[in-house]
Amino acid sequence: MKEKERELREVLRRLRAGELTVEQAEAEICGFEDLGFGKVDYAREKRTGYPEVIFGQGKAPEHVRVIFGKLVEKHGRAMVTRADPSMAEAVWESVPEAEFDPMARLIMIGGGERRFPGVVAVVSAGTADVPVAEEAARTAEWMGSEVDRIYDVGVAGIDRLLAQRERLQRASVVIVVAGMEGALSSVVGGLVRRPVIAVPTSVGYGAHFAGLTPLLSMLTSCAAGVTVVNIDNGFGAAYAASILQQAILEGAGRER
Repeated sequence: MKEKERELREVLRRLRAGELTVEQAEAEICGFEDLGFGKVDYAREKRTGYPEVIFGQGKAPEHVRVIFGKLVEKHGRAMVTRADPSMAEAVWESVPEAEFDPMARLIMIGGGERRFPGVVAVVSAGTADVPVAEEAARTAEWMGSEVDRIYDVGVAGIDRLLAQRERLQRASVVIVVAGMEGALSSVVGGLVRRPVIAVPTSVGYGAHFAGLTPLLSMLTSCAAGVTVVNIDNGFGAAYAASILQQAILEGAGRER
């Protein structure tokens, strides 16, 4: 019997046994639930390895609360990015044990179990870049990576970075978070033999153009092995790092 047929039979069995409502069975079969204001993607974890993550910015706190609760009920874990205190207050009404990290602007529950043998190094140029770096670090931890935080090592004081070379070289993946001109990612890319994921930030003066200058600088890096995500997208960098870690783990398993 094909896997899809087995899954359908299991849903029907649970419906008949009263373990699922008709609405829950429909969501299991369709892979999503229509809440009226949005559709919760329950099948994403099966497709990609991780459940849907809620982008909080612009959403009503009540909508965040409902979606978060649905994901916790289905997967036992959930995350909101770009969250604010009003969203956290709403989520706590339904899931009081959820954690709100105001620095990283994340609401989280579940996750955190280490899944990968390697280490993700999260490197920030300055302390002003730490909120984006923490979004990356906390996300990577939630997704199952061990994280080594190496903060405030920008190129204006290059000795600070060079003093951390051993830690950088031990990492499986390096996330570099930098504003201003974004030069740090190129320097790190020239020091390590691992993938470097560069995150430009919106930290800087006038001609920095709210992150456009470091974005273009990182995209035109002369260091091989540097890839770039969008401005302030610490979450995207951590997600990419976790996928790389997963690929490494699966590759090692096939070799055995």
